[in-house]
Amino acid sequence: MSYRIAVRALCEFAAKRGDLDLRFTPSPSAQEGIAGHQLVGERRGERYEREIALNGAYRHLEVRGRADGYDPDANRLEEIKTHRGDLSRQPANQRALHWAQAKVYGHLLCAERGLDQLTVTLVYFDIVSQRETPLSERCSAEALRAEFDAHCQAFLAWAQQELAHRRRRDRALQALRFPYAGFREGQRPLAESVYKAIHTRRWLMLQAPTGIGKTLGTLFPMLKAMPGEPLDKIFFLTARNTGQRLALDALRTLGAGQRHREIPEPEHLEPDDIGSGDIGSGDIGSGDAEPNDSRSGDSRLSEVQAVPLRVLTLTSRDKSCEHPDKACHGESCPLAAGFYDRLPAARKAAVERGWLDRAALRETALAHEICPYYLGQEMARWADVVIGDVNYWFDFHAMLYALSQQQQWRVGLLVDEAHNLVERGRGMYSATLDHAAFRRLKPTLPAPLKRPFSRVASAWRALADDSESDYRVLETLPGKLIGALQQAVSQVVEYQSEQPIALDSELQRFAFDAQHFCRVADVFGDHSICDVSPQAPRGRQRQAGARVTLRNVVPAPFLTPRFVAAQGGTLFSATLAPEAYYRDLLGVPDDAPWMSLASPFRDSQLEVRIAARLSTRYADREASLTPLADRIAAQFRACRGNYLAFFSSFAYLEQVADRLAERHPEIPIWRQASRMDDDARETFLRRFEANGEGVGFAVLGGIFGEGIDLPGDRLIGAFVATLGLPQVNPVNEQMRARLQALYGHGYDYAYFFPGMQKVVQAAGRVIRSGTDEGVIHLLDDRFARRESQALLPDWWPKPIKD
Repeated sequence: MSYRIAVRALCEFAAKRGDLDLRFTPSPSAQEGIAGHQLVGERRGERYEREIALNGAYRHLEVRGRADGYDPDANRLEEIKTHRGDLSRQPANQRALHWAQAKVYGHLLCAERGLDQLTVTLVYFDIVSQRETPLSERCSAEALRAEFDAHCQAFLAWAQQELAHRRRRDRALQALRFPYAGFREGQRPLAESVYKAIHTRRWLMLQAPTGIGKTLGTLFPMLKAMPGEPLDKIFFLTARNTGQRLALDALRTLGAGQRHREIPEPEHLEPDDIGSGDIGSGDIGSGDAEPNDSRSGDSRLSEVQAVPLRVLTLTSRDKSCEHPDKACHGESCPLAAGFYDRLPAARKAAVERGWLDRAALRETALAHEICPYYLGQEMARWADVVIGDVNYWFDFHAMLYALSQQQQWRVGLLVDEAHNLVERGRGMYSATLDHAAFRRLKPTLPAPLKRPFSRVASAWRALADDSESDYRVLETLPGKLIGALQQAVSQVVEYQSEQPIALDSELQRFAFDAQHFCRVADVFGDHSICDVSPQAPRGRQRQAGARVTLRNVVPAPFLTPRFVAAQGGTLFSATLAPEAYYRDLLGVPDDAPWMSLASPFRDSQLEVRIAARLSTRYADREASLTPLADRIAAQFRACRGNYLAFFSSFAYLEQVADRLAERHPEIPIWRQASRMDDDARETFLRRFEANGEGVGFAVLGGIFGEGIDLPGDRLIGAFVATLGLPQVNPVNEQMRARLQALYGHGYDYAYFFPGMQKVVQAAGRVIRSGTDEGVIHLLDDRFARRESQALLPDWWPKPIKD
């Protein structure tokens, strides 16, 4: 069995030394890098060869990659690197890494074509000035081979360890059995559909009701498929932290993170075995709860074998950084100094530990005095299952996607709460320039940056002065502003290479925002709009400037390539309808089937009531306060217990809560605040104790509207006031118009479907298990309309209108 490794990965493992140093940044975008490579190639002669696929072997290592270019007339191999800023300030270890890559490609080319010698050239291309800086070295084939052998030898012991781990992992996964005595109702067809999707290398759109056990029901079949496909990695992606915790719990239930002992190698698993007992045995579970939950009616665990899975949780840099007041280089941060010298020992300790949730990763990193965030990025290369936010695969700077492309991994993806991917995708490919932040920054600018930032200020002010209204959409991009921003970012890079800039500094944040704005501008199209709005009342625009936004409306053009890049996967959620809405906006491949699984719950568990004569429209808010407060109080007195009441805004929430407290002071209430840290959120949820009584007020679509689990009598009912429709304002109206032009369903796509999705998610907090009972009050006359009721879950009983 050979071990495949990309040239870049080999060199990063074997040739990188010294400090972590991010001063020579920001690097060019992927689009800028591609354009730079193309331009350099176009400057060469007709016989110049580009993108040469090469591979070679060293014992059981298979090394492969693509050399950027080869000039047969000059017998010169070129490795092209795009950059910004003064090349003389490039860290020495980064230059050494580039030379290592170039020389490995040189050896592979000499071996393939029988060359005795070769000129190896690093071509540094400045994307701003478009100047080339070539660095050349004449090398014999023998010398190149010696360097190649040295890198391979350095990696060999690690490769042997990785091959042994892969064999142990695959044997354990082939023998893996469902950890409970039986599946929940509906969980077997869920698992079968996920398995078949990855086996046929397709995507699946799966609508599965809350409480069916989606987390365990998707991870288990994906793990079963891992040896046979084969998959290098599984990425479990979430839009909320609660999803990450559920994934870790499910993996523990399956045996990950436990001490492992060797097991006999089973017979090969055939694709059809998943439906004939290999994903579980015994009777179907009673469906009373999530299978990984001790309150299940049939929660008996089967004997679980420990599985040697390496599990990694990725955490954002701002939550991982131990020294946010310091810059990411060895002269500023102690955890960056000597990072690559200490990384081998930390990496070894991390793989031995195997289970790397946030706490374990931090503990391992600090024990070796290196940065936890960047250790996490390194361990993504060696983990089997990676749990992280959806942005790690889908956004501009998606680390997991970039690594998978570089290393040519075969990956399977599970995207939890996939309905959130529409808004999250829009956010990833939108960019805003905040003039208030820019104005705060200007007085503190160092002298070398004052002139380029003055150009930005002039272009920005001209854009605001041209505005004849409070809000407008530009027909073309603001070219002068974008050009000034690009120059300013380049100057920040120059300055940063000499002076440390803290991660949380205003200058660093604005530089990142400006760079992102320019990158979004590079890919601007009819999927987006460019708008300008003032940041102060009319008459003060010259002083206040204007907010400029590149606003993505349809993320599909950006997400589609990310779906294609994976071996396959599943988008799953309790609310993934209407099908056409999600297909159009997410860009899921055409051959991806859409499935909706039946609920394990009975309509007798739930009562649904619609306030058919009550309006919660904005114009009727004041008149609705007393009827809402009295209706909540009447339900509470009829059946005392814990309730959640959802409203469209914090202002509306406060008004109704105040009215309830005024008219019915005996009813305990607690309220979601506009900004709540983790402790405040936990305090809010702890109020929902068993046998408790009271009403929690929350915002529809907020942190308590989905992803929380309050089973049994911890929650016996919910009130949902309004349809959750986005506010009618100039921005949303422009989005409606664009969606109408593209799909012919502007109102539904911009307002109605997103609003009803929030309603169903919020109401889904009530019934979480087969023994739960509760009531849902839909508080608006529009819920009585046929089109609204068509989007409610099929298993809900016919609503009572009163």
